[in-house]
Amino acid sequence: MKKRAIFLISVISVLFSVQIDAQVAPQKYFVEFMDKANSPYSVSRPNEFLSDRAISRRQKQGIAIGEEDLPVNPSYVNRVRNYANSILTRSKWFNGVTISCLNPALVDSIRLLPFVKKIVKNLNTLNDKTSSISIDKIDIEESLLEYDIPACLPEIMSYNNNSSYNYGPSFRQVHMLNGDSLHSMGYKGQGLVIAILDGGFFSVDQLVAFDSLWFNNQILGTKDFVVPGNNVFIESPHGMEVLSCMGGNIPGLLIGTAPKASYWLLRSEDVRSENLIEEYNWVAAAEFADSVGADIINSSLGYTQFDDVTKNHTCSDMNGNTTPVTRGANLAFNKGMIVINSAGNSGGSSWKCVSAPADGFNVLAVASVDSNGVRAGSSSVGEATKRIKPNVAAMGVYTVVSSPVGTIMRASGTSFSSPLVAGMIACLWQAAPNWSNEIIKRAVELSSSRVMSPDSLTGYGIPDFVKAIKIVSVSESSNNKTFTLYPNPFSSRLTLSVYSAGEQEIGISVRDQQGRVIYSLQKQRVRAGENEISLANLYAFSNGIYFISVTTNDFTSTSKVIKINN
Repeated sequence: MKKRAIFLISVISVLFSVQIDAQVAPQKYFVEFMDKANSPYSVSRPNEFLSDRAISRRQKQGIAIGEEDLPVNPSYVNRVRNYANSILTRSKWFNGVTISCLNPALVDSIRLLPFVKKIVKNLNTLNDKTSSISIDKIDIEESLLEYDIPACLPEIMSYNNNSSYNYGPSFRQVHMLNGDSLHSMGYKGQGLVIAILDGGFFSVDQLVAFDSLWFNNQILGTKDFVVPGNNVFIESPHGMEVLSCMGGNIPGLLIGTAPKASYWLLRSEDVRSENLIEEYNWVAAAEFADSVGADIINSSLGYTQFDDVTKNHTCSDMNGNTTPVTRGANLAFNKGMIVINSAGNSGGSSWKCVSAPADGFNVLAVASVDSNGVRAGSSSVGEATKRIKPNVAAMGVYTVVSSPVGTIMRASGTSFSSPLVAGMIACLWQAAPNWSNEIIKRAVELSSSRVMSPDSLTGYGIPDFVKAIKIVSVSESSNNKTFTLYPNPFSSRLTLSVYSAGEQEIGISVRDQQGRVIYSLQKQRVRAGENEISLANLYAFSNGIYFISVTTNDFTSTSKVIKINN
């Protein structure tokens, strides 16, 4: 994250300042193992390492549980523990552990263990003997205190779920996404679980903005991957502000986009420094989110350059699946979750490009716009050729958030546009619980304001979640006993599964919304039973809704399908 926060209350920065003695600070490494041989775990017993909710998510989306899901071999961990000062985190997806070790000679001993594949050093000591590092790398660009919260707000506890929210000054950021309409339909995130990966959640256990979350048991738990066992409520306020964009509930002042969703608060970011270890922390936190059954990950974090410049990324690394954090984010999506990430605030700097993991192929990266929908100059730039980055945009300029001292304030940065979208996705998924993460993600993109002409600044544009519900409804109504098709939405290829009572020739045609035939496949021979037919090279189709018809000797059947570019 970028080191350019402006906090109005200087005492908070003082509270989080630290003194580090570089001469005695242990180094941190990621130790990758060769395999998971002789593991006590088995894919046939997933309940030993995945919650019922996590298993159910995979089953609903047809995702198999494989070796990648197995925890690292505990015997390997124990042997490494003999040399390391401590085991910090474990990663089953990367098959290894992050360790803290003071003696480099012991690291060499670990490297010689027969099951160790490689070791990545991901935290260097600082060059100077002592460094005072303050919490100044949050990507808030400016924060302005504006409103005082009334001393007594009994309506927070007695709120009627069927009434309309009084959004107050937060109305614009919700309405821009048509979120207030979804809320009025009853979709407020109920039943969805959002994991927030961030740098800390200062005073979430005390601030009035989150009273309703605690009262309704919507805070499911916390975990610190930077300092295991630490209290996340005494750390950075950044995650608290992010949470308020989704779960905040102060009638007349601040209403989040998913006030009825449930939340896991996971600290993966060390705001005092910037080191590669934080990417491995992120992956470990994402694995935890997966294991407890989270549906959505919001990450208002980004990784580009580090205190140890030898670990720096470049814009060419932002290619969708290179950095550790991006690979982890893509894997999280493969487990059935949706990963929403801030695009970054480097649009006005020499870096410019989106940061990791926003670059991920499977990650929904969110740019920042102002209240009029105009892109913020600081919002990071992506690409619009082989893939669209950022994917969408939301209000990240003067966004209303909870402040660390019990007031509300306006803050700017893609850190806040991202959770606004994440919360709305929870509401959308509540409305369409049977659809996969891929369908939901594509529906959000297809609903957006620039879907016909996406660019590298705001991607597909600003989503309209009422339109997204209609898009999902089109997909849902396309279910057909005669033939099925997937994926829907599609990009370049469609597969039709056609049932035939006997061997025959069939015809397949694709029509646009004006009824014009734009693709035809005639005299396609099929056998008795189920047949799979692939329609390839559909890149040239414009984004939109199409109608696919299958004609046999006995019938003609039609289904709707959605086209959207990658």
